[in-house]
Amino acid sequence: MDHLDLVLAQWGSERPDLDVGPMGLIGRVLRLSRHLMREMEATLATHGLTFASFDVLATLRRAGPPFALSPNDLLGTMMITSGTMTHRVDQLEKAGHVRRQPNPADGRSVLIALTPSGRDLVDGVLGAHVATQARLVAHLGAEQRAALGTLLSAWLGGLEPAPGALPQGV
Repeated sequence: MDHLDLVLAQWGSERPDLDVGPMGLIGRVLRLSRHLMREMEATLATHGLTFASFDVLATLRRAGPPFALSPNDLLGTMMITSGTMTHRVDQLEKAGHVRRQPNPADGRSVLIALTPSGRDLVDGVLGAHVATQARLVAHLGAEQRAALGTLLSAWLGGLEPAPGALPQGV
């Protein structure tokens, strides 16, 4: 039993006419998200990063050489506004972890590039980040993790476009 079981029982008693099953699923996902973010933020903070700044650095790092993306490509990997991304990039640029450089494919635009210090930072924190994530799922067996991954992927796939797909209405 968890906290949501009590909430669902209370609603079942007070409003038996409603199917509150989805409330349980969503409530559990939201509560899990808070627990997970708190633990990951604590790990990243020991390296002077927030989850938001790590997200930018990690996105550039996993893009592979030359570890640079256009602002639109970078934005496409995150669920944030362009203003929020600009602020994150500005802060990382001030810290010396990224730089804006001319885009050789389009002289009118720039690329956001990981600097050597940014690459060292993200490479240094990645092991601790992955270890924290492994600790957070360690109480689930391999089959449970695989099943949960499949279910969450199906759920998410029904709510957002596939990677590389154009948003609806475009």
